[in-house]
Amino acid sequence: MSTQPYGSRPDPDDVSGWAVGGVVFAGTMLIMIGVFQAIAGLVAVIDDDFFIVTRNYTFDLDVSAWGWIHLLIGIVMLSVAFGLYAQALWAVIGGMAIAMLSALANFFFIPYYPIWSLVLIAIDLWILWSLTRPGAIRS
Repeated sequence: MSTQPYGSRPDPDDVSGWAVGGVVFAGTMLIMIGVFQAIAGLVAVIDDDFFIVTRNYTFDLDVSAWGWIHLLIGIVMLSVAFGLYAQALWAVIGGMAIAMLSALANFFFIPYYPIWSLVLIAIDLWILWSLTRPGAIRS
């Protein structure tokens, strides 16, 4: 059991290798998912007919609009990932925010590319889990 008061930062010597490994994992996954998002975005922008458009979907956006959304999310994910490697606190907060945004965007993209969207949502949740481990970022 730890004797630290609630809300205090752990000693840099007390940070587990698992916590640091979680941040490295999250950074690596953010790079990978960022590239995937950017590629999917480029495909949607360049070739509107690649994705099958479903009828009567509540959130009916043009495929090109989804492409731009995925492209921007991918670019932000890549930049945040490099901040995680530098162990910046802004990158942890930004990583959680962009992983949530990516999961939400992929949730709305399920009718266009269902299995791929569900896989990306699962990896986004895994990124969120990795970034919320205590003691991962040293200051």
